[in-house]
This record gives sequence, C-alpha cells and structure tokens, in this order.
Amino acid sequence: MSDVQLAKRALDQGKGILRLAPTWVPRSFCVPGRRIKLHPDDYYVLGGERGGIDERWFSSTTPAENGPLTGDNEGLSMVVVEDGGKVETVTLRDAVDELQGAIIGDRLWEKYKSWPMYSKFFDNMGPLPHHIHHNDEHAAKIGQKGKPEAYYFPPQVNNHGGDFPYTFFGIAPGTTKDQIRECLMNFTKGDNKITSYSQAFKLDPGTGWDVPPGMLHAPGSLCTYEPQKASDVFAMYQSLVNEAVIPEELLWNGTPKDRIGDYDQLMEVIDWELNLEPNIRGTRFMEPKPVRPLEEMQAEGYVEKWIVYKSHDFSAKELTIDPGATVTIKDQGAYGMIMMQGYGTMGDWDIETPSMIRYGQLTHDEYFVTESTAKEGVKIVNKSKTDPIVMLKHFGPDNPELKL
Repeated sequence: MSDVQLAKRALDQGKGILRLAPTWVPRSFCVPGRRIKLHPDDYYVLGGERGGIDERWFSSTTPAENGPLTGDNEGLSMVVVEDGGKVETVTLRDAVDELQGAIIGDRLWEKYKSWPMYSKFFDNMGPLPHHIHHNDEHAAKIGQKGKPEAYYFPPQVNNHGGDFPYTFFGIAPGTTKDQIRECLMNFTKGDNKITSYSQAFKLDPGTGWDVPPGMLHAPGSLCTYEPQKASDVFAMYQSLVNEAVIPEELLWNGTPKDRIGDYDQLMEVIDWELNLEPNIRGTRFMEPKPVRPLEEMQAEGYVEKWIVYKSHDFSAKELTIDPGATVTIKDQGAYGMIMMQGYGTMGDWDIETPSMIRYGQLTHDEYFVTESTAKEGVKIVNKSKTDPIVMLKHFGPDNPELKL
C-alpha cells in the first residue's frame, strides 16, 4: 500500500486513534540511566560508536540530529497498521502530510502544515552538559526551528535518581558577560567551569520545569518526560561533565558555518535577561494543577492534571483512572500519549504498560488521538481491580483548554 493508503487504513482501523511503535534514539555523549524499559542487552544495540540509547521519542515528526551516522528515520514515530497478521508501518510525519487536518485538526494544519511538537523520555545516569537551545531567529540561520521545552519527572520511571538529581538553570545574578565568554573560549582547555556561574535545583518526582529557548540548563539525572517544539537544535556550552569530555564540535552545533569560531555568535544565542532572572524557581517551576475541581473528577473515577502549562508551543496532562472505572475523556486538541501504569482499553485498542521492551518490538503503550476523536471523547476502561491507569498526554500549540 502507498503511504496515503496506509495512513487511511490506520485511521480507519483505530477509529481515529493511531497506534505508534516505540522510537529509540541514542546519544553518543550520554550514559543510559536504564529506566525506560528497554531490555538490558539493547541499550548499545546500535554499536558503541553510536552511544547508548537513552531516549524514547513520542509522537515525533522530527528527525533526530545525530551527525553523519544517524539512521534512516531516526527519531520519527511510526504508525503501525496490522492486518491479517501482516504488519506495515508509515511515519507519523508522512501520515500527517497526507491526511492533514483529519489527524491534527484544521487549526494546527492551516497554521503549521505539520505536527509541530513531540515529547520524549530522556534517561541519563549522570547530568547532561550545560547547554542551550536556540530561539526561532537563531535556529532559522541553519534551517531549523527554535526549541522551547519542558520537564516532568514521572514517579513510575524514577525508582532511583541516578548520579546527580539536580538541574542547573540559568546564570547566577551578578555574573558578567565577560565571565561567560571566557568560559566559552576555554572550552578546549579542560573543564571550562561554566556551571560555577549557575544555580542548581533539586529535582522531585511528580513535578516539572519550563525551559524557554535561550536559557542555559544542565539537566539532572532523573528520567524525564520532555514535551518540546518540533526541533532538535542545541549547542553544548560545558566542556567537561561527570569526567566526560564534550567534543568541541558540539559547542558549535547550531552555529551557521560562516560564524563557526565566532564567540560573539555563541553569546548572542544566550537570552541574558532570562538567564539572570533572580527567582528562576518562582517563574519556571511547575507543580501539577487539576484540570477541573478534584471532587468532580474523583466522583467520576479519574483525576487529570496539567503537568506542563507555561508554554504556548505545547502542553501536557497526566490522566489517572481508578481501578475498575470506565470514563470518557474529552479534549479540544489532538494529542499523543504514553502509558505509565496499568492496563485496559482505549477506544477499540488494548492499552498496557510493558515492564521490558526489546529493540524493534511493538507495544500497546503509545498512541496518537486525532482532534475529532479527542473532541468526541475517548472511552477508557481500567480492567484492573487494584492498579490505576496512568497516562501522559502531550498536545500541540495554543491548546484551547489552557489559559496561560
């Protein structure tokens, strides 16, 4: 079947809910935290040169930017079509391109001509380097989009905190531009000590943070659910982390070719006012917020909370359904989802939370719900007598339900 035929078949088969295959992404500069349920033998299945698999991407139409060794369709979510024992796939990107508003809704298609966000787990044993994501203006210089992102730390995948469950954010008030510039110029001289000019915050499961573009940040070692704009642009500004040396090429990642070696360009990417905010916790930290009064939801057998809600570019909810309950949940926009706990049904699909996944194995824990189906309402049945269903749902820009 052609891509459009496969996409239509998938849409019909799931009655507006697309089944997605797991999308695994390696990072050469990271050590996997081993909390994303991949089989222990498979974290380095792509070879040592590619690095360990420490990310799983959700609802992604964005290819991973992993250098010259990047695999075909790396980072792209695949829609699964299973018919008569035969399994076929089409990328979510191609399905959206072909069916447009029938999947993501006319509002998003007419404005973006694509699904403009994705989410992921990133799962590192240690901290990541202090780095930055470019805004739209700077990312456009290399043909990309800017990258705001957000963090939520699901308790279900944080049975341990890793080596360093603290994240550096921003630049400490009183720091000068000359001090940061000197750190960047010292990148190839060992530890450039840039986090000496930052602030670290302890990370707590069940909470999150908002990270706009232009803000320096060094993510800690909790397994993180990370909704973000559809981009993979970044630059590493820290040269040594956890005794691992960061290649200089990653300092200049995201820099136009004609400005590589120009430290003024690196400084321009930093949103200075944003980074020197004296109350970063007060402006960027996120506690979950109920989407409706708790008593009303609990009476119906579920609780739903906003877990990401400070960006116009994406948002996310955590939905918990009581053991034995049947609920119908309505949303005003298309969304992707990942199961965190429990099992049951969602529409015509089985949903379940695997405890271990082989590389290349299909699952029933990830789906994409079209806008029309989300608005009509999705019937979810928790078939367990003791275990709640918990799922995370990621939405595109300007969610009509979210009042910023």
